[in-house]
Amino acid sequence: MPTRAFLLALLLIIPLSARATPSLLVDAGSYEVLHAEDAGHAWYPASVTKLMTAFVAFETLRAGQITLETDIVFSKNALAQESVESKLTPGSIMSLEDALYAMLGVSANDAAVAIAENIAGSEAKFVERMNETARRLQMTGTHFVNPEGLFHRDHVSTARDLALLAIAIDRSFPEYLPFFGLSEVQINNVKLESRNLLLTHYAGAIGLKTGFVCASGRNLVSLAERDGRRLVAIVLGATTDRERNERTARLLQSGFEGDKRGNGLKLADLPNDPSSRPEDMRMKLCSPKAAAYEQEQVKRYPMGLPGHPSYLSPATAPKRHVIRTRAAPPVTATTIPQPPPRPVTF
Repeated sequence: MPTRAFLLALLLIIPLSARATPSLLVDAGSYEVLHAEDAGHAWYPASVTKLMTAFVAFETLRAGQITLETDIVFSKNALAQESVESKLTPGSIMSLEDALYAMLGVSANDAAVAIAENIAGSEAKFVERMNETARRLQMTGTHFVNPEGLFHRDHVSTARDLALLAIAIDRSFPEYLPFFGLSEVQINNVKLESRNLLLTHYAGAIGLKTGFVCASGRNLVSLAERDGRRLVAIVLGATTDRERNERTARLLQSGFEGDKRGNGLKLADLPNDPSSRPEDMRMKLCSPKAAAYEQEQVKRYPMGLPGHPSYLSPATAPKRHVIRTRAAPPVTATTIPQPPPRPVTF
């Protein structure tokens, strides 16, 4: 006979046919689910993937295998990824600290791959560690294929699993939370900005991560605190940056103001749907049909548009970080190891 928790979970799972994309609100202190909509349905995580890349890096730091000063060398493979225009060249070097700021602050895909290669020796070995960690955290609906979140049909997660990961970061590595709160990163002379407006337009926002590929829509995992209470809000598949930011802010606001109280269901008891497959949003967001779909979603989520209330607040000063890279030393005859002389024979 189904348990009470399972029945409650089913009540919180609304079919995708209702046209709302997945969302979730969880009390990070108690793990209580305050709101869930298709929270166990598979979705393409896009750059929210970098939360796991960061988690593995943080565990490696804690184990003493690397430090924040460790050199991260950018390979041709890392720089071949579709990424922000950092204007780096193969052999560029920055510290692990700077690479984490680039990856988490402005979602640099090349930094994510470079971190993976330098920590594990190869991208593939690092992804193995990501999946091992996901299993350990009971992220039962998650499978990673790469460390940066670019589209792959088998690269999937769920809102439920991403909430588990966000809370694990918050609880296990509070000293590294500043990496998730940056609005601007300058790499040499290139200034880059975050798409997460909550960092500067929502009181109490701590940070975490945005994500976007055409197949996923616009994703956001957000952590905020007010009056000593911490909430994690997740919105997946939003159509525009405005919609993503407003929906997330509205979720957080409803939790802090007590409109979302939950039914006693804990996050671990919220089931994933193992038979689900992510909706491919490419036709809706990156095709000639995009304008019509956006108009439909505007009717559903008009927050922040003229004549409609906004859940964002006036801007505060952004947090910035400046990165200076250096080039790897050129390979010369004196730096190439020489073989020992052949023995003299008579």
